[in-house]
Amino acid sequence: MLQLQQIQQARDTITPTLSPTPLILDHVLSDRLGRRVWLKGELFQRTGSFKSRGALNWLRTASADELAGGLGAVSAGNHALGLAWAARAMGAAVTIVMPENASPFKVEGTRRLGAEVILHGDINDAWALMHRLVEERGLTLVHPYDDERIIAGQGTVGLEILDQAPEAGAILCPVGGGGLISGISVAVATRQPSLEVIGVEPEGAASMAHAWQHGAPTRLESVATCAKSLAAAVVGELTYPLCRTGVASLARVDEPAIRHAMQHLLYHAKLMTEPGAAVGIACLLDDVVALPPSGDIVVVITGGNLGREELQAFL
Repeated sequence: MLQLQQIQQARDTITPTLSPTPLILDHVLSDRLGRRVWLKGELFQRTGSFKSRGALNWLRTASADELAGGLGAVSAGNHALGLAWAARAMGAAVTIVMPENASPFKVEGTRRLGAEVILHGDINDAWALMHRLVEERGLTLVHPYDDERIIAGQGTVGLEILDQAPEAGAILCPVGGGGLISGISVAVATRQPSLEVIGVEPEGAASMAHAWQHGAPTRLESVATCAKSLAAAVVGELTYPLCRTGVASLARVDEPAIRHAMQHLLYHAKLMTEPGAAVGIACLLDDVVALPPSGDIVVVITGGNLGREELQAFL
C-alpha cells in the first residue's frame, strides 16, 4: 500500500518545477452553508490540471529501460496533456489512445506537445487498442491512475491542502479512476485522520461506487456523462483498496447538477472549469452529501481544459 513517505518524496521531486496551487474562497457557497468553502485551484497547474503532478513524478523516477521504447497511455485528455508535457522535457516519445468523443481542445493540445494521438472507439475500445500497441511496439504503459508513482504525485495535492487549510473538516474530490482521491486520502489519513475525504462521481460513470458495491474493481459496461475526465469504466487495483480504506463516503451527481455547478463556477466563483472539475460543487449545491458538523470545506477543482464550443453548452 502507498505510504505517506512516497508522497513526500514525490513533492520533493516535482516542487522545483510545479508550484503549489492556490485556495480560493467561494463567497457565495460559504454564505449559503454558513462555513468557509475553499476551492483548490488545480486548473491553474501546468497543463491545466492536477495530472501534471503524477506525470512529472513518474517521468523523473523512470528508468532508462522504461523510457527507451517510448511511452503509451489511455486518456480522456488531462493525463495525455500532463504526460506529453513531462515527457517532452526528457525527450521521451509518447503515444496516447483517446476515445473518439474526447475533447478536441485536449486532443489538439496533446498533439502540440509532441505526442502521437490515436482516436479510437469508446474508453473500453481505447484500452483494448493500447494493450495491443504495448505488445506490438514495446511501449511502457503509464497508467493514468493505477500506478504508485502517479498516485504519489497526485497525493501532493493533499499535502498542500493540509498546509493551506488547517481548519478543514472535509475534502470533496472528484473521482474518475481514483488516482487523485487515493493519494489525497493517504496524505490525510496519516497526518490528519479526523479530516473526512469524500468522493464525488457523475451518475453516468460511478465506477468507484460500482466497485464498492461489488467488493472489487468491476468494469462498467458503458459510461455516459458530460464529465469526460471522470469517465473511467473501471477503477484501479491499487486505487480501489486505497479508497476503501481512506475515503469516508461517496456521493453521486446527475447531469443537470453538473451543469448548474458549471454555471456557479463561471458566474459566481469566476472560474472557467471543465465539467469533471465541477462535481464537488454540484454535490454542495444539490445537498447530496452528509458533511461533518464543523470545519471548512475544501473542494478540489481538478482542471480547466475545455474549448470554446464545449464551454458554450454551459453558458
